[in-house]
Amino acid sequence: MSDDLERDLGLYATITISMGAMIGSGIFVLPALGFTKAGPAVILAYLLAGLVVLPAALSKAEMATAMPESGGTYLYIDRAMGPLFGTIAGIGAWFSLVFKSSFALVGLGAYLLLLVPLSGGLVKAVALGLAGLIVVLNVVGTEQSGKAQSIIVTAVVMALAAYVLNAGFAVDPARFDGFTQKGASGVVTAAAFVFVSYAGVTKIASVAEEIENPNRNLPLGILISMGVMILLYTVVVAAIVGLNDPAVLSTSGPSGGPSLTPMADGAGQLLGGLGVAVIAVVAILALTSMANAGVLASSRFPLAMSRDSLAPSGLARVSKRFQTPRNAILATGVLLLALIAFVPVVELAKLASAFKILVFSISNVALIVFRTSGVESYQPSFRAPGYPYVQVVGVVGGFALLTQMGTLPILGAAGIIVGGIGWYLAYGRSRTDRDGALGVILARRRDEDPVTSD
Repeated sequence: MSDDLERDLGLYATITISMGAMIGSGIFVLPALGFTKAGPAVILAYLLAGLVVLPAALSKAEMATAMPESGGTYLYIDRAMGPLFGTIAGIGAWFSLVFKSSFALVGLGAYLLLLVPLSGGLVKAVALGLAGLIVVLNVVGTEQSGKAQSIIVTAVVMALAAYVLNAGFAVDPARFDGFTQKGASGVVTAAAFVFVSYAGVTKIASVAEEIENPNRNLPLGILISMGVMILLYTVVVAAIVGLNDPAVLSTSGPSGGPSLTPMADGAGQLLGGLGVAVIAVVAILALTSMANAGVLASSRFPLAMSRDSLAPSGLARVSKRFQTPRNAILATGVLLLALIAFVPVVELAKLASAFKILVFSISNVALIVFRTSGVESYQPSFRAPGYPYVQVVGVVGGFALLTQMGTLPILGAAGIIVGGIGWYLAYGRSRTDRDGALGVILARRRDEDPVTSD
């Protein structure tokens, strides 16, 4: 059985997988939560979050062209900083991406209820059914999954463009009064919570081994999708703020909390019940797309870790019939189904967000390590501009946002780190002896130290 994956994802599929990983809760669920923290300036919060993500997007675009293999974030951090850091990044990124996918599938329940009056149990059953379908689609083939992603994302983007264009005729300028009423701190706090909206931009790097002409399509796919989404988020969130009464955004959700369907609330102002129904369908498609992109990307983390002897060898097997990492996909599917069935995903999604901020910051450090080490094997075809200043800004910005997440998410991220260390010590350390590019730097420093030389 071959362990090689087929390169059958073109540039458009690359862009739409990346965008599909971002078009979801960031637009359809989170704007109202951000509004409660920043007021109308939540628009700036989305811009700020995008700017903090951009350095990591540039860094990963460069590293992806040097290592166009499955694994993405795990692979880059492992090769830069060694297997201990790689294990932490791989387990944490896998967990947080699956968590985000389960959050998307559970979150679509709020929009599903706008179409049909289902009980909570049936909503969860629908989410579980969609999760199972997504797992099967990913097992059958990456090309089929990529085609489905392209169709869904294209339809969603067209619907969002129509939403914004129609909103231009109905937006109430008074909704933007007191734009910065909650100050800069409110914008920063909101940016920390909506950061996860952009976290999917580099998911496509996890399936780099299945992309045609990765030296061209990977950086283009990452950067084009990032630019489109910054613009799309800005105009869509501005439309949501301009269409909705502040009280609707802040108090119309469960138990008097923020609305979970802010897009539909605005659509009701435009086209009444028909608009709500249309947006509900679009939201369900978008959230399903996000979950699909999450499974597609996250399943490559255990695949890559298995190849490096940091996870059981069975996870590296590729299906002879479908040419997909079946076992890694199935393991990811089991975690996805368990989270949907048993975990209060909406409340705990902040834990995944906090770890994503941490991983994005470490990705910037990984690029600095590669460039500093000068290892011959690191030969990217794309070079991130503004090095190293852009990466330093990304690290500082990431940790600044992390401080705004609150105690529980930070403790959750710390728990994932401890779990990753435990897995490495118990399983991975005895099976690998790599040092990473950081080891090269440290060895060079020891050789140059006159005290050590004596």
